[in-house]
Amino acid sequence: MNFILTNYNYVWLALALISGGALLIPALQRRGAKVSHFQATQYINQPKTLVLDVRSAEEFAAGHLQNAKHIPLPELNDRLKEIEKSKSNVVITVCASGVRSSSAVGLLSKAGFTQVFSLEGGIDSWKSQGLPTVK
Repeated sequence: MNFILTNYNYVWLALALISGGALLIPALQRRGAKVSHFQATQYINQPKTLVLDVRSAEEFAAGHLQNAKHIPLPELNDRLKEIEKSKSNVVITVCASGVRSSSAVGLLSKAGFTQVFSLEGGIDSWKSQGLPTVK
């Protein structure tokens, strides 16, 4: 108890609490489930899996996963009817690095989609592994 009561130890205690909280913030901000390249490939090879690319039109034109549906993230909420039939199917969201696709997972989950995943690392990571894309 004497340790906590000294003035200098308050500083160390506060520093420990702040740094511990800072470590928790990224974990608490993660939205939705992620899938690895291997898991995504398994899902993609199953019928009725929807690959949803939420990047910009320019990014999509530069290369995307085969049979991917393109709806940019800013338009997703307004265009949900286009993918409504996939509400009970697996949906894999894709962006460049995984940030926008995680936001899309949150949006789709709120809209009632039950099996929504974000591609871990995005299309950049997919390409770096030598996995195929189409233009």
